Amino acid sequence: MTNAFTHLDTTRRVVKRAQYEAFEFECCDGGIRVRNCSHAEPAEHEYHVTVDDGIPVACECPADAKYSSACKYRVAVAIRTPLLDAAATQAVADGGTVVSDGDAAETDECDCTDLGDGFPCWECYRTGKRTLPE
Repeated sequence: MTNAFTHLDTTRRVVKRAQYEAFEFECCDGGIRVRNCSHAEPAEHEYHVTVDDGIPVACECPADAKYSSACKYRVAVAIRTPLLDAAATQAVADGGTVVSDGDAAETDECDCTDLGDGFPCWECYRTGKRTLPE
């Protein structure tokens, strides 16, 4: 995997802020939700960063819209490789949509038996509960 940070045009000031501000991250459909807990009202500083092919390509924050360089939220995601890896596992290869994992993945009930030929459903395969037949 290439270093996502090398694909971003940004400033030194933004990189420093992306490193020291208190961010919380959550994987969501198409990317990562980033909350800046350095603010007095963190919920008002929460933005969706879109990740495409392992690169944070867009952010909903005002700075990303205003400036041509990458914002601190995109940089914060880019410098944290485990986040990019987690975002990549959220992609659905067949073009479908990611469904809420809720408690469904925790139960043994699924539709694998309806698929035939011993093939598991996507959720069972993704979570490692079942493997592909040989």
